[in-house]
Amino acid sequence: MNTQNQNISDKAIFSLFSGDNSEIVANPFGLLAQMRSTSAVMPLPFPIAGADRRAWMITRMQEAVQMLKDQAHFTVDPSSIGVEGLFGRNSAEADDTPTFFTSKTMLTVDEPDHRRLRLLVSKAFTPKYIESLRPQVQQIADELLDRVQDQGQMDLVADYAFPLPINVISEMLGVPHADRDQIRGWSEALAHGLGVGKRDPGVQANMRAFGEYVAHLVAEKRQRPADDLISQMIAIEEEGDRLSETELLSTITLLIFAGHETTSNLIATGTFMLLEHPDQLEQLKADLSLVPSAVEELLRFNGPATIAGPRFAIEDIELAGQSVKKGDVLFAVLASANRDEAQFTEPEELDIARTLNRHIAFGQGIHTCLGAPLARLEGDIAFSTLLRRIPNLHLSVPRESVIWNFSLNSRSLAALPVAF
Repeated sequence: MNTQNQNISDKAIFSLFSGDNSEIVANPFGLLAQMRSTSAVMPLPFPIAGADRRAWMITRMQEAVQMLKDQAHFTVDPSSIGVEGLFGRNSAEADDTPTFFTSKTMLTVDEPDHRRLRLLVSKAFTPKYIESLRPQVQQIADELLDRVQDQGQMDLVADYAFPLPINVISEMLGVPHADRDQIRGWSEALAHGLGVGKRDPGVQANMRAFGEYVAHLVAEKRQRPADDLISQMIAIEEEGDRLSETELLSTITLLIFAGHETTSNLIATGTFMLLEHPDQLEQLKADLSLVPSAVEELLRFNGPATIAGPRFAIEDIELAGQSVKKGDVLFAVLASANRDEAQFTEPEELDIARTLNRHIAFGQGIHTCLGAPLARLEGDIAFSTLLRRIPNLHLSVPRESVIWNFSLNSRSLAALPVAF
């Protein structure tokens, strides 16, 4: 074992990436604090990216921001430097996966393609446009609570945290109501079945079905365009040379998947964190104007993404005293950087009124989350509406029985039974 992490077990670190330890999935923060105190940049103590290159974890804020912003030395596109990516594929699968599931999206390309792809949808995610959605998001939140208010109990994940963001992004894109449960099934299968160097057997069929659905949806929109984002993107594609068919399908698939998964986790995990910190919950209920600040703190304290998408070293470089070689893969551990003692006062404490909160829950640099304004709006409305309408919310099961899921690069609650 590397002497740097001799006090941290390899198995514990492996669990951060595999989710095979339920205790670490439920609470990784003690381990993350150990890692930060060990080094800003740590080698993974097990192979993850092939025998010919190493993988690294970036645990502290300064170095994470440096790496995420540095396009001169790090890329999201391993093919640009002649190395393979991290998601394994075998030859039997190669002809069976829709090409737009494995093609480049704005998440997996750098400039200039990144700018071109991002511009195609950026107008739909400007703060001004997102703010115009407030009445619609508010209506969705109220309708969801109308269904359960008289029951005195609900599963906050299934009844509120999941349907709110998926209904919002589906309305934006023009996805029919009847299809949304199926999309959730596909999304969960992909989120749980794909990981760093991991691809579960059942994932392939779900990728194919999801891909075929998107292709069918786009074909429908070509025949009957409407006032939605997919129809707008089709019109852009048909203007020529700004967007290929594969890029169109890839981008729509990404928006459907990414447009709800992390925000759902924010709402569910954030509610659980507030229930876990009753003093903060009471402070928030007493002054709902603190909700936007609370959303930022919940993103910092226990945000949806554990790690940022991998970066690959374009050339040999030294980072925080470590010799990183060309082709090495690096993971910014967002959940660790957001509790960096050098950046935050009492970082292990939840403080909904925290005034200096430069978290990187949405990433950093050109690949900062496009949907951040939408996630913030949804979080604002979700928490404000929940606490205004159901102020006596409380867990209806023992805290220890709440189950966490590990999916792709994040942690999420399987369910959150609450009563009121």
